[in-house]
Amino acid sequence: MQELRWNPILKEWIIVASHRKERPVEPSSDQESSCPFCRGDPHVEGPWEVKAIPNRFPSLSIPAPQKRRTFSRLFKLGSAKGFCEVILETKDHETDLGSLPVERILKVIELFADRFEVLGARKEIRYVYAFRNRGKEIGVTLSHPHSQLYALPFIPPIVKRELASSKEYFEKFRRCLFCEVMNEESKDVRTVLQNKSFVCFLPFYSRWPYETHVYPLRHCQSLLDLNSAERWDLAQMLKLVSLAYDSLFESPMPYVMAMHQRPTDGRKYDYFHFHIEFYPPYREKNLLKFLGGVEQGAGTFIYDADPEAKAAELRKAAERVRRRFPMGD
Repeated sequence: MQELRWNPILKEWIIVASHRKERPVEPSSDQESSCPFCRGDPHVEGPWEVKAIPNRFPSLSIPAPQKRRTFSRLFKLGSAKGFCEVILETKDHETDLGSLPVERILKVIELFADRFEVLGARKEIRYVYAFRNRGKEIGVTLSHPHSQLYALPFIPPIVKRELASSKEYFEKFRRCLFCEVMNEESKDVRTVLQNKSFVCFLPFYSRWPYETHVYPLRHCQSLLDLNSAERWDLAQMLKLVSLAYDSLFESPMPYVMAMHQRPTDGRKYDYFHFHIEFYPPYREKNLLKFLGGVEQGAGTFIYDADPEAKAAELRKAAERVRRRFPMGD
């Protein structure tokens, strides 16, 4: 079964993809020999540095399965049209984002931008969402370094809320809400890293203990708007953020990396600001934060720490990394 189901109460789509229960789980031993991204998939054969390949167990596809008829006024079905791709960042199974040279991360960013443009140009696609999952703590089943792209036939709810709030703010003050947030954060103590084009900070309103956001200093809506120098600076920033997380507890930090760009539905979104968000699940070393009744049931996050203190911890970790990698290399 592969279809969209509409929640009339929360007004959002749910993707049903029952076949994904068959996707492989990497065994704990001899991971490289059993990894489909190292061997066994015809898409990974031959020479390459970074590569986009189809997800073998996609939540969305084109052509999509024929939509079933429903006679319910409330329970609407939608066609699960779209694309799910895997972005292979390297052939090396044992490395990760922070270990890659900036030049390689730049190639990943350029591939993200290319796929955003190609997939976003299709009339069925309204949003191209790029993300990266790292670590078994958040459910990663294949450890080979990779990111993912979902080309969606709808705008996802979190981005929809960001669009609504930034549009409302712009119409009221004629200023970008994200730029205003960034300017306020630059005056405070939650900034973790900054280079010529990007800033990384732990937001005033963080939900996860070590959550960080990466904003371009120049107002823009997507990767396509970045010039070559800015793309290089973004590659450097992503490397440093990843290394800073690993330096925090001197062990690989799991996280979700979410890339928020403008929709691809042909409308103008000049009031939106491209950014990247990181959600690590740890609140202390060896202590995970779980979403409990208030977070899951009411949608209200409880931040059980001191945000400014957590930002200071990350900043110290970033300083250690900078001493070892002055240019992020």
